[in-house]
Amino acid sequence: MLPIDGELIFNMTRTLVWLFILALSAPAAAQIPADSVTPTTDARSGGALERLLDKHAAPNTGPVPDYSNPYYWAALPGVPGAADSLPSALQGEPRDSSADVFFIYPTTYIAYGKPIEATQAMFGNKLALLRSMEKASWNADVDDTALNRATDRQPILYQATVFNASCRIYAPRYRQANLKAFLVRKSARAQEAFDVAYSDVRRAFQFYLDHYNHGRPIIIASHSQGSLHAIRLLKEFFDGKPLAKQLVCAYVIGYQIPEDSFRSLTVCASPKATGCVVGWRSYQEGEIPSDVHSEKGGSLCVNPLDWTTDTGFVPADSNKGTLLRWNTFYPQEVGAEIEPSTHILWVRLPQDAPALVRRMKNLHILDYSLFWMNIRENVRERIKAYEARH
Repeated sequence: MLPIDGELIFNMTRTLVWLFILALSAPAAAQIPADSVTPTTDARSGGALERLLDKHAAPNTGPVPDYSNPYYWAALPGVPGAADSLPSALQGEPRDSSADVFFIYPTTYIAYGKPIEATQAMFGNKLALLRSMEKASWNADVDDTALNRATDRQPILYQATVFNASCRIYAPRYRQANLKAFLVRKSARAQEAFDVAYSDVRRAFQFYLDHYNHGRPIIIASHSQGSLHAIRLLKEFFDGKPLAKQLVCAYVIGYQIPEDSFRSLTVCASPKATGCVVGWRSYQEGEIPSDVHSEKGGSLCVNPLDWTTDTGFVPADSNKGTLLRWNTFYPQEVGAEIEPSTHILWVRLPQDAPALVRRMKNLHILDYSLFWMNIRENVRERIKAYEARH
């Protein structure tokens, strides 16, 4: 049975905040989506909402990160950190670092002067939350120690660690866009915020190539806002470029990947395919957000239970372990299928799942956790396949 406790509630906070904000900001006729944490359409782009979110915004603060300084890496080989953590059941697991993963973490900058967990106190007060976002700078300060700590104890611990059986992990701290940028996704101000964030990701990756890679196989991995930047990074450095020969796989999770995103990179259609891209967006079975219909099925999706693009249901007995509490795995609890008309991932939860979980139609925050052991084993499998071909 899937658990329900304080830690699970803590790990759901970002999804709840997103759904809360979207309900707050969307007029009845607007198509502001409840899709993951990355709305693709803003009916009032450049309008009243953008002005509200910008009028009292604090100026961006903090330095441009210097990636020669280990402080500006959330994960860096040789520097102990959350990315080195292992659930107790895996303490004796063989580990091999024959490849590198460059991991781009999701949005953790939600409210003004407060990391993710502080938003729980404001969740019952829509006005307080909106006002806090209104005051927030458009980009995070990489010297914000509270925000960095929240990043380390959430996406680095629960997502980046999935790669530590087979990879050296590099995860740069970057001036991520505040959550409010996704509410006005198409506005000039939001694009500026995304450009600032991507400029850090790009410089970090270039520094990694120049100083750490030395020709080793590369995995690009990301979630949510991180996947927005990962798509751009893949286009600039890998798609039709010589570096593509070093790409094991790109795990671009929790963000729409349009079918025409790449010229040369293709979707991974089998568990051992390399030099390709996988991704999915998780929803409870039967849920199709209204804005997803507007995509007209033009998205890439791979089922992490069989690593194919087939639309048939894959039962829970193929799930090797869901990780919701750090030291506890729940195998064979969650099945999944690709919804054929929209190419989102439909997740079938067990009948005895807690009511709080079942009420979450959008399972974005659990994109990694629901399939944690399947991802971990697939990373190892793809690296072996890559080495056999090279």
